Amino acid sequence: MNDISLMNLQAGNTTVSAAAIEAFAGQQRGSLLDAGDASYDEVRAIWNSMIDRKPALIVQCAGAADVVRAVRFARDNRLLVAVRGGGHNIAGNAVCDGGLMIDLSPMKSVRVDVAAKRAWVEPGATLADVDSETQSFGLAVPTGINSTTGIAGLTLGGGFGWITRKFGLTIDSLVCADVVTADGNLVRASETENSDLFWALRGGGGNFGIVTAFEFKLHDLGPQVTAGLVVHPFKDAQTVLEQYRQALETAPDELTCWAVMRAAPPLPFLPEEWHGKEVLVLAMCYCGDAASAETATARLRSIGKPIADVVGPCPFAGWQQAFDPLLTPGARNYWKSHDFMELSDTTIGILLDAVRRLPGPECEIFIAHVGGAAGRIATGATAFPQRNAHFIMNVHARWREPAGDEACIGWARRLFEAAKPYSVGTAYINFMPEDEGDRVAAAYGSNYQRLCEIKRRYDPHNLFRMNQNVLPRGEAG
Repeated sequence: MNDISLMNLQAGNTTVSAAAIEAFAGQQRGSLLDAGDASYDEVRAIWNSMIDRKPALIVQCAGAADVVRAVRFARDNRLLVAVRGGGHNIAGNAVCDGGLMIDLSPMKSVRVDVAAKRAWVEPGATLADVDSETQSFGLAVPTGINSTTGIAGLTLGGGFGWITRKFGLTIDSLVCADVVTADGNLVRASETENSDLFWALRGGGGNFGIVTAFEFKLHDLGPQVTAGLVVHPFKDAQTVLEQYRQALETAPDELTCWAVMRAAPPLPFLPEEWHGKEVLVLAMCYCGDAASAETATARLRSIGKPIADVVGPCPFAGWQQAFDPLLTPGARNYWKSHDFMELSDTTIGILLDAVRRLPGPECEIFIAHVGGAAGRIATGATAFPQRNAHFIMNVHARWREPAGDEACIGWARRLFEAAKPYSVGTAYINFMPEDEGDRVAAAYGSNYQRLCEIKRRYDPHNLFRMNQNVLPRGEAG
């Protein structure tokens, strides 16, 4: 390699000599790539195709020692750093322009201790990797709903999905983590070791270091659950949503049901005449005893006159992948999100009006019902703040060509502004796009000041800034 100019933390350039780069590369078990390498474009590509950034160097880490050396290299040269796990985050912070991208995706090990009900997971693992190992033994970590999501980003942002109401957020099952901090040291964070760091990792995003291993407690589940979709005509959406919110008032923790509004994809169980027409889908998962599933789901399934009802027994790992075909890489994506205590009539009206104005066939709105076990943990117990919200809205604008940017982004922003007065003010940081940096403090609410103090102790120079950034206390930005 030749001398290379890299972006530094002052948004200027630092020239790193060829000798220093060669020495760094020689220390790594993994690979060091630049723009001349054949795999460079493939490695820098992430899920959201709106993000097209070009790091000067990419280090593909094979283990924790590689991560330590990469952080020290970045620290010593004061380089702009991006950290990639699964590369699925909407904001695209996994990749930077001109700096150093630390790629954890080769680190995919998942090890299960069945007797202890523990899993040790490396940060490059996806949710599919985790489910494949844990479900082989009838065990599970509560995670998200798209199996190609990386476990690292999901966990550090909080993590919620189909079994959150029963078992809590992903962070509520986190026992400890190995973390490379900004000073280049590998430390353990748990309730008894570096407990302030452990508190911050549970919802504080990638602000405090790079996790090289997660230890999760596991829960008995599956491998079969009762899950599936009930699809309604959009003309019935208001009545369906009103009855949906009523049914959820008495839903057991084992039952989760989300509402999705979009143009119907060509699903094999839908009559062809419905393909491309607006529908409201109730997507549900019951993780309790199979004998009680029919009773538990009956009220939701009795709502209205659905086009199709395909709820039934299925493998949990398969249900975790059910939405993957609608969330493949390669599309342009822009999200906006709010937390709600309730789905008021006014909020429902705002949502329905937005669905009538969908800017494209892949755009959708979903309402996730949370609470349950996740809501019975104190707001200050972890960095994740929104324990009291019962519903999370994700406005998911998704399209293929740059010509659609203005219409799709504008649609999402207008809905976000219209719904804002009825939200609680916090937000799920994993759903926040790159242009919402000014929303971070509000997203963390009462936990933000403590996060700033911990950031100052562990990363005073804000080396880890490619994230929904928490600033060290006293730093101007």
